[in-house]
Amino acid sequence: MTDSDDPDPTDAPSDRPESADASPDDGHPAPADSRSAGPSDEAPADAANGVAGAAAGPDADAGAGGSNPASSSITEGSLVKPLFHLAWPIVVIQLLQVTYNVADTLWLGRLSTESVGAISLAFPLIFLMIAIAGGFTTAGAILVAQYTGASGDRSSGLVAGQTLSFVSLLSIVIAIVGYFYTRPALSILPSDPDTKATVIPLAADYMEVFFLGLPLVGGFFVFSALMRGYGDTRTPMLVMVVSVVVNVVADPFLIFGFADNPLFGMLAGVPVLGTIDFLALEATLYELTGFTGWGIEGAALATIGARAVATAVGVYVLFATSRGPDIETSHLVPNLDVIRDIVRLGTPSMIEQAMSAMAMITLTAMIVTFAPPVVTAFGLGNRLISLVFLPAMGLGRAIDTMVGQNLGADRADRAARAVRLAASTGAGVMLLVAVVALAFTEPIVSVFIGPDVENAAIVEGLGVEYVRTRTVEFAFIGVSQVILGGFRGAGNTRTAMVISMLTLWIGRVVSVFVLAFNWSVTVPVVGITISAFGLGATGIWIGMALGNVVGALVGVAWFSRGTWREKYIDDPEGPDDEPGQPSAVSAGDE
Repeated sequence: MTDSDDPDPTDAPSDRPESADASPDDGHPAPADSRSAGPSDEAPADAANGVAGAAAGPDADAGAGGSNPASSSITEGSLVKPLFHLAWPIVVIQLLQVTYNVADTLWLGRLSTESVGAISLAFPLIFLMIAIAGGFTTAGAILVAQYTGASGDRSSGLVAGQTLSFVSLLSIVIAIVGYFYTRPALSILPSDPDTKATVIPLAADYMEVFFLGLPLVGGFFVFSALMRGYGDTRTPMLVMVVSVVVNVVADPFLIFGFADNPLFGMLAGVPVLGTIDFLALEATLYELTGFTGWGIEGAALATIGARAVATAVGVYVLFATSRGPDIETSHLVPNLDVIRDIVRLGTPSMIEQAMSAMAMITLTAMIVTFAPPVVTAFGLGNRLISLVFLPAMGLGRAIDTMVGQNLGADRADRAARAVRLAASTGAGVMLLVAVVALAFTEPIVSVFIGPDVENAAIVEGLGVEYVRTRTVEFAFIGVSQVILGGFRGAGNTRTAMVISMLTLWIGRVVSVFVLAFNWSVTVPVVGITISAFGLGATGIWIGMALGNVVGALVGVAWFSRGTWREKYIDDPEGPDDEPGQPSAVSAGDE
């Protein structure tokens, strides 16, 4: 690899022949004996465009799942088209993921503001536990992608089966530990007396139910990661649509039952449905069932049920269809060599995710020392902002693939140009989003807070202030997500981890501690007194916004050094799927 920014002499269109293994335009590779030849006008909206292809390299043998027209479009010609084709389906998938959280927030906001605060408290603790399994799920996706590109379905099927069984067993252990650690963990959080009395018990109720269903929840994430690694993201997206519909429909009924369920009131106000007396229907259903809902526990059950449906469909797809890695039941039997690869590759990712969760837990511990309206506004604002950040996250994932493909093709200069294009696009798009968010903050926030719940006006005012403050960082998140994606695509996962830690621990945790609280300390010997700003809730909002500003500035400075070009994942041979043989996967970090 070269560190030079001089034009790459290989950047002209290549005369390499197109592979007969080109994927059809249905978003998933066809079986080896039935794949169609010739280019597709539409690049498959999935990881086949990058991750799997990067493992094989541009000149890999076609029979081993080598180059195809879609991957060639990433390493040749315009950068705009492949960037768009890679980014939009990722945004859709993540939008569907966020829909789970939005649905819970929407209905729980009509139950009580404390319920909204409870799920915002529960999330970091849940994330800390599932980060353990998440790191190894990521490793499975990496291995499946590389082995699919390098050696076909045999090895990728073995790795997929090992990942599925290993992570499933791990999820059961995590579920048991999580269930019993929930209340002790919540009890040690420093909190405002009102928050401790009203919000924390609800968070415990939600977490206990969620952990009991964790194996069913985690199964879908494993399926999605394995399919993404194989090169098919459209199938997980379709499964996700089904799961989201189940969750959205189940939420209001499991939370409220048939007593004062706001859904019936909403439907009664729809003119087109005016011929149906929904309030009378609700009363009839209540008389028949006496069901008054399970409150916040109902929200957890709705999520578990929806994920269970997705997991069941995912397992069917993996074992009963030609889509995805070719998994056999024998592949579920533990293979220590493959498991060692999964653990070796997954541990750094696990550490990064766990440290991110710890940062969020630390922030949560700070936030719960404030009154319940502040806690609720913080949780509500974070969920809304997670929607806003989807375009930036999509670009970050897309550039991961583009950098990996181009470095694999020895086209470092093109990879650098792709990052610059994506970063400028991300900044521009997010700046536009910031303008829209500033203009419509109040009506957006008010949708998620029922007018009749306690402290609704206070929570809404704080939520509006929080979202507007965070708009300052929107353009920076567009840059930082792309830079992190560039490092990961190059195999520099340690660099990405360091920048992520700086963003969360210095940019956010330290900033919130200094800006929001009242404290002072005198430095020994020199006698200098350092005092915090004591801005209260406003200090929280500003501190949260500073995180991605720090991340973007550090990321751009580090990226400009050019050393990232020298390291990338390279697996031209593929692994031997017999036990006792070492993996061919290697990754470089700088």
